Amino acid sequence: MATATTFHLQIQSDIRLATSALFRSLNHHRHLLIRRPPASVRRSSSRYATPFRPFSFSPDASQPFVEKVPDKPPICTADELHYVSVSNCDWRLALWRYHPPPQAPTRNHPLLLLSGVGTNAIGYDLSPESSFARYMSGQGFDTWILEVRGAGLSVRGSNPKEVEQCARAVSEQMEAVATSTNNEAFAKSATNGVCTAERQLAGVPSALSESEISPVKEEDLTALATAWDESKLVAKLTETFMSLSERLSGFLSEGQSKIMSAKLFDQMSKLLEDSQLSERFNEVRAKLSSLMETRQNSAIASQIRDLSQRLVNIIEEGQRSVSPQLFDMQERLFSTIDDFQKQLDLIVQYNWDFDHYLEEDVPAAMEYIRAQSKPKDGKLLAIGHSMGGILLYSMLSRCAFGGRESGLAAIVTLASSLDYTSSKSTLKLLLPLADPAQALNVPVVPLGVLLTAAYPLSSSPPYVFSWLNDLISAEDMMHPELLKKLVLNNFCTIPAKLILQLTTAFKEGGLRDRSGNFFYKDHLHESNVPVLAIAGDQDLICPPEAVEETVKLLPKDLVTYKLFGEPGGPHYAHYDLVGGQMAVEQIYPCIVQFLSHYDSIS
Repeated sequence: MATATTFHLQIQSDIRLATSALFRSLNHHRHLLIRRPPASVRRSSSRYATPFRPFSFSPDASQPFVEKVPDKPPICTADELHYVSVSNCDWRLALWRYHPPPQAPTRNHPLLLLSGVGTNAIGYDLSPESSFARYMSGQGFDTWILEVRGAGLSVRGSNPKEVEQCARAVSEQMEAVATSTNNEAFAKSATNGVCTAERQLAGVPSALSESEISPVKEEDLTALATAWDESKLVAKLTETFMSLSERLSGFLSEGQSKIMSAKLFDQMSKLLEDSQLSERFNEVRAKLSSLMETRQNSAIASQIRDLSQRLVNIIEEGQRSVSPQLFDMQERLFSTIDDFQKQLDLIVQYNWDFDHYLEEDVPAAMEYIRAQSKPKDGKLLAIGHSMGGILLYSMLSRCAFGGRESGLAAIVTLASSLDYTSSKSTLKLLLPLADPAQALNVPVVPLGVLLTAAYPLSSSPPYVFSWLNDLISAEDMMHPELLKKLVLNNFCTIPAKLILQLTTAFKEGGLRDRSGNFFYKDHLHESNVPVLAIAGDQDLICPPEAVEETVKLLPKDLVTYKLFGEPGGPHYAHYDLVGGQMAVEQIYPCIVQFLSHYDSIS
């Protein structure tokens, strides 16, 4: 197997290529990114609707939206599918539940499983033979897998019927992806020397990028002039500027809003670069920018509309005053505004970070599981893979800092760390995506879409993306069909805001909260919760040295560290710890032994 250094050199250009394609393709693929209810149940609402009324996490049975789905979708292989509401938003989090069989030993605490960044519950339940969730329930643990917002079957919805329909639609989408890659034509087109996805993406103009200018014949000028729809353009511009000044105030900081508005103005100004109207345009631009800084003031609406009208008039005048090559200006302006609005949509739709998971999603799930399983001491056992383990570490630190009980009897972390500065993690290659300005250009990273497109080139000749397999699984550690299922069905879309926060784990001091002032590793030494930390010997994403960096911060009498993998094999990469063929024999029993020791009621 190649060394980590070799992989760094090999995949740098691939990542740059993929990132470039991603930037160009987001507008084209937004329908795959934004989860909306099916058309039959979609509500009529404004572009940025007011959030739904928050629901309490109380176990009171009278609460309006905390329940089991009577008819779970086919993609869910658990015994039951439950949904729990999250305070202050309309997300309904999916909880996959696995009941212990009658012959299993009796346990005192339910078990919560947390997945990695951009992944869903499937990684814990790839097949009956390699299902970590089934194994743990078979050992007597009432096992639950949480899918945080944006992952798997977690959906937005206002009532149980709508949520069930949304979940079924997501399930069908996931199954369709797996089916499409079995198509012979798909495989052939993806392996003929050029990635099919890359060819498709290359022709799509990026958000706010300059479109190709189409020459217009003289006889078409009259028709084009007639087609100019001034009122629609004014309305569209007014809506966009109002979104920036008012409705997006809860999503963008003042500085971010300025960056976004500047991008739109810059693109519009290109339409006038050959005319004599730039000075007038810049005057209106300055007034609009000043108004938008007022933010959340309905009194400025009429002023913004008047200035939008002036902008349209200037551009219309520019259309009449320059050569025929710019007589497609109306179409280009409409396209520019549409692309910009879609970008704002993504910012609103994917407006969460790591702290949302930590402070809202995980506590909501824990409270619900307590209410369902009723442990006598009110505590849970928890296992977190990758980001799931980072969430558990962060929870311990937060609770220790605040002098609060975590509600956890013991935890297991798999390939997790709060500080990657000393490691050679391949995730460092994604740091360019963490630039705040870039996060506004690319509000999301559609990891699932990208991996689905890349899969044929990682598993079939000419193996252009074969390095992807090594990031996921060590050689011969995962059955090819399970690896395929993992790649095609386990990954989701990741908000840039989440990536921005997680990349602080590569900076001095390790992972921080969204304010940048709280370092999550600083209070781990005060924790009173037993921890089993597990690492894989060929994990290029979270190498053993990264795991050890966090382990050394925990109280020595409460932490156990295990490194799996032998010089002559078997080896463990990032996802082998939960889905590898040898994990059932080597890792799962180790975890059960550890948790059993701390499962007693004190």
